[in-house]
Amino acid sequence: MLTTLHTAYSDTRAADLAWALGREPLPALAVLDLGLAGAQLQLRLLGASHQVLLEEEQGSCSETVACMPGSSTPLPLGVSKRLGDWEYEFAARVETLGAGSFAGRAQELLALVADHPHGLAGTFPGSPHAFTAMLAQRTEGQVRWRTWHAYPQEGRLVVTRTRVGVRMSAAAVL
Repeated sequence: MLTTLHTAYSDTRAADLAWALGREPLPALAVLDLGLAGAQLQLRLLGASHQVLLEEEQGSCSETVACMPGSSTPLPLGVSKRLGDWEYEFAARVETLGAGSFAGRAQELLALVADHPHGLAGTFPGSPHAFTAMLAQRTEGQVRWRTWHAYPQEGRLVVTRTRVGVRMSAAAVL
């Protein structure tokens, strides 16, 4: 789903993004509710940032990547945590691109997400390449999502990847 977000950029620099687990739902500009084989997933666009809410039999998980005043947790390159019966893995990277490359990458990503049944993308007024996009899937008992946060004024694209799955016991591995 592709939508135009009728708001000004709230996070204007890639370096302003922070990461948090367990935050309450924040006000969203666009929402996509998904049922993925027993998991309820809500993709939420918050300005130039995102929040994902996951509910499953094993529990719940809330991931937020946003400019959060007072947050002391900057966007990490990687996180691996145990959340109850789940393994949670998060990775982020920042791509720096020239103007032509940025425009091409933006068009490619928006085309990928716009018509995908598990995709949500929002573009911002003022620049056709200012957007936040999210894509989710469930494979092999795991819920996964990827996000892209575009900062055309900097030529930066923040890319995140998350995986949440049931932790395997040592007995099950043997």
